[in-house]
Amino acid sequence: MSVNPMKKPSWRRRIGALLLALLVAAAWGALVQTRSNLAAIGALGVEISPAVHVATSLKDLAGFGPAYAAMLLAAWLPSLAVAAWLARRHPEMRTTLYAVAAGIGTMVAIRAVDAMAPMPVLIDATRGWGGMLAMAAGSAVGGGLLAHWTRRPR
Repeated sequence: MSVNPMKKPSWRRRIGALLLALLVAAAWGALVQTRSNLAAIGALGVEISPAVHVATSLKDLAGFGPAYAAMLLAAWLPSLAVAAWLARRHPEMRTTLYAVAAGIGTMVAIRAVDAMAPMPVLIDATRGWGGMLAMAAGSAVGGGLLAHWTRRPR
């Protein structure tokens, strides 16, 4: 059996790439949230040891990470579908389209969740634009990686 070099990546490979990209973006977001929370506590004059930083980061990766990954997945499905559609018309911009779509989709999803949450914001790091952009940047990295990992061989 010969391998066609122009063959699309298999569905198994695409799903694996999606899950890995989602893991990267969710871990990034969880760590941004952790750093934001610890910085706010530190601003109150509380000293936080490096061991507490590490322990808190690991707990947030395990606790907040999966919930954030679910939010990202809900944001990515429609936004990356639009990016894939646009990329068929502009294949030279595929990675950029996926990255931008993932980042914008994440910001829209965060604000949609905030509108339904009983507190002012669900993710405290997104209270300001700096934190929101940091979360969106992680999502954009994940979207760009997904585009790269699922591209057709040249």
